[in-house]
Amino acid sequence: MGEQPIFTTRAHVFQIDPNTKKNWVPASKQAVTVSYFYDSTRNSYRVISVDGSKVVINSTITPNMTFTKTSQKFGQWADSRANTVFGLGFASEQQLTKFAEKFQEVKEAAKLARDRSQEKMETSSNHSQESGRETPSSNQASSINGTDDEKISHVGPVDPLLKSENDRLRLAVEEGNANAKKLETELQTLKDSNARLVEALQESTTNMEAWKQQLAESKEEGDQLRAKIAELEAQCKEADEEKERNAKLVAQVESLEADLQEKEQELTNLRKQAEIIPKLMEECESITEKLKIAEAKSKDLEDQMATLQAEVEESHKKQAQLKAELKNFTDILDGKLDELHEFRQGLSKLGMDN
Repeated sequence: MGEQPIFTTRAHVFQIDPNTKKNWVPASKQAVTVSYFYDSTRNSYRVISVDGSKVVINSTITPNMTFTKTSQKFGQWADSRANTVFGLGFASEQQLTKFAEKFQEVKEAAKLARDRSQEKMETSSNHSQESGRETPSSNQASSINGTDDEKISHVGPVDPLLKSENDRLRLAVEEGNANAKKLETELQTLKDSNARLVEALQESTTNMEAWKQQLAESKEEGDQLRAKIAELEAQCKEADEEKERNAKLVAQVESLEADLQEKEQELTNLRKQAEIIPKLMEECESITEKLKIAEAKSKDLEDQMATLQAEVEESHKKQAQLKAELKNFTDILDGKLDELHEFRQGLSKLGMDN
C-alpha cells in the first residue's frame, strides 16, 4: 500500500539557523501544505512538506520527539536525524492546536509500534537462545565415543532429541526465510514507492517547465500587444495633430468667410455709390468688373471652403476608424490579460496541490 496521507494543513515552514542555533530561517516562500504520512509496510509516520519541487520537511516521528507551542500561532519540534529544528507558523490558533494534537497522536502510535517491534525481537531472541542452549547437548550427544555396546545403548534416547532439535532449527530457518522474504517485499515496496515519487516529481518538473515556457510565450505576446498599443497611441497622437490642423483650417475658413463678408459689404457700398452718382458710369463699369472678379474670388473661396469641409469630414472619419481599432486592440489585450490571470491562478493551484 505504501505511504498514505492521514492529516493535511497549511503553514509557513522555518528551520533553525545551523550557525547561531537561535534565529529562524524561512524554508518556504509562502504558506505550503504540511501533511502527516503513514507507511503501513514499515509501520512508521512522517511529516512531509514540499514547496514547488523542493522538499522542505521530511521528518520521521519518533516516540522521544516533542512538539512545543512557542506562541499562539507558532510551534516547533527537534529532529535529531535531520540535525535541525523545524518551526511552523499557522494562520490561526485552531490550526496550531489541531496539528499539535495530531503530533501527539502520531507520537503515541509510533511508541506503540516500537514497543510491539521490541516484543517481537525479544520473542525471536528468546527462541534463538533456547535453540542455542539445546544445540550443544545434541552435538555432545552426537559426539559420544565408546564401544559398540555403549553406542547402541545411546541410540534410543539421542534420536528423538536430535529429531526435536532438527525440527526446531528447521522452524527457525523457515521463520528466518519468511522474515527475509517479508523484508524483501517491504524493500521492493519502498523502492516502488520511491520510484513512483521520483516519476511524479519528474512529471511535475516537466509540467512546470512547460508552464514556464507557456508563461514566457504569454509574456512575449503581451509585450507585442503593448507595442501595438504604443503604435496605436502614436497613431492617435497623429490624429490629434490632424485634428489640430483641421482646427487651423476651420479658423482659416472663418477668416475667409469674414473676408468674403467684407468683400460683399464693399460690393454693396459700390453699388450704392453707382446708384447715387450717375456720373460715375465708367467707374461703375470698373466696379462691375471688380464685382465679377470678386464674385469669381467668392466662388473660388466657396470651392476652397467646400474642399476644406470635405477634408475635415475625411479627417473625422479617419479619427473614428483609429478609435475603433484602438478599442478593438484594447479588448484583445483585456482578454489576454484575463487568460494570463487565469493561467497564474491555475499555476498557483497546481503548486498548492503539489
